[in-house]
Amino acid sequence: MRMCSDFLYQLRSHRRHFVKFVSCLCLFLCVKHVKTTEGAADCEIRFVIRFLNARNVLPSEIHHQICQVYGDNALSDGMVRKLVRMFNEGRGNVHDEARSGRPSLVNDDLVRDINERVRDDRRFTIYDLSLHFPQISRTLLYDIVSSG
Repeated sequence: MRMCSDFLYQLRSHRRHFVKFVSCLCLFLCVKHVKTTEGAADCEIRFVIRFLNARNVLPSEIHHQICQVYGDNALSDGMVRKLVRMFNEGRGNVHDEARSGRPSLVNDDLVRDINERVRDDRRFTIYDLSLHFPQISRTLLYDIVSSG
């Protein structure tokens, strides 16, 4: 027990070593959690950014190191800088935050209605379909017709 308390005292007295210890502990816990989390690569990369930022590594160097390990298309330099800013402003969570998002307008009934309209008049145009389905964009109508 005495050895443990001496160790903790030394860690507290040497802040730099304490930060390393805490960072390594956090890395261990995150990696352990990553195994059970979907989208683990994103969480892992954000944790690496948080860790290197805590060690005062420049964002450009963080981006360089991420590209070396995860590949050139892992994360853009601008996104690394944005995440560094967010961590500096107090964000502590490396996991995705819940978002509501916009609900999809496309459902099975709508696709069936569009396909019926196409079967009724094989000389249709996307413009004609857009008049019958004004809530759907022409691009989405084209995607539905070309996939269906």
